[in-house]
Amino acid sequence: MSDQTFRALVVSENADGSFQRKIKTKHISELPSGEVLIKAKYAGLNYKDALSASGHKGITKQFPHTPGVDVSGIVEECSDDSFNTGDSVIVTGYDLGMNTSGGFQEYVRVPSEWVVKKPEGLSLYESMILGTAGFTAALSLYKLEKMGQTPHLGEILVTGATGGVGSMAVGILSKAGYNVIATTGNDNAKPYLTKLGAHRIEPRSFSNDDSGRPLLRSRWAGAIDTVGGSTLETCVKACAPKGSVAACGLVSSDQLNMTVYPFLLNGVNILGVDSAETEMPIRVDLWNKLANQWKIDNLKDYATQITLDQIIHHMDLIIKGKTQGRVVVAF
Repeated sequence: MSDQTFRALVVSENADGSFQRKIKTKHISELPSGEVLIKAKYAGLNYKDALSASGHKGITKQFPHTPGVDVSGIVEECSDDSFNTGDSVIVTGYDLGMNTSGGFQEYVRVPSEWVVKKPEGLSLYESMILGTAGFTAALSLYKLEKMGQTPHLGEILVTGATGGVGSMAVGILSKAGYNVIATTGNDNAKPYLTKLGAHRIEPRSFSNDDSGRPLLRSRWAGAIDTVGGSTLETCVKACAPKGSVAACGLVSSDQLNMTVYPFLLNGVNILGVDSAETEMPIRVDLWNKLANQWKIDNLKDYATQITLDQIIHHMDLIIKGKTQGRVVVAF
């Protein structure tokens, strides 16, 4: 079926260094090598995808390129017998959508070691509502609990709570039994975050201290930070002794300017969260949790479903911070 055609988002670099995004027709033979050919059903839209589609060379170096770090679908062919034709599968992370042709197209071909068989209890659509955002939030909680975090220790702060990772973190933490403080700059987000399970909703300033003090009184037992910069500093400085902060985003800043006092005097930990290269046993375990004990109630309520033809518009919205929850492309 190498001559079969399909539709894809293609980002091309112009001679003047600018970039253009168009829906084009591609052939199966144009896909990269790999053991598993997947007929895409859904793909999740992430901030990283929008950056790739804008020509961000720190994410994607070679153009033309099809972004999309998340995809779910049905196995069409598998050359190494790792999967059967017709299996429902999920691919997130690794190099998908970065320098390997990604999920914003009707067919995807990837190495078999990148593929997870969809767990029972989760639909292909729901898996993309979660996507890298939900998986990153789950990995953040996994790392927090490895460091001894439990619900009885106190409230957990989630910053940037209306974004993709933040929304999923609020829902997953709530499902796991934690009382969540959700901070957001969206004045109209209270009903949305309350429905996700937030225990308390605060403005962005609540987690953005500008006093300059090296330590603050304890205000939360741990945190998942999607923002970075002074917000991450505040998460650490106001964290309870022996607590941990999972750092998984930088939508505000990639800089960290603070003293070592929270680490030396309070024993606070910063846990880096890099979901793309997560080992397969942990990856499978977390997807099973997301399909069962950590599954967010009414998951479909927290997504906007779009078509491939609408993706460029929604990429512009996510760059401007104008989206709420998750955006999922249906093929």
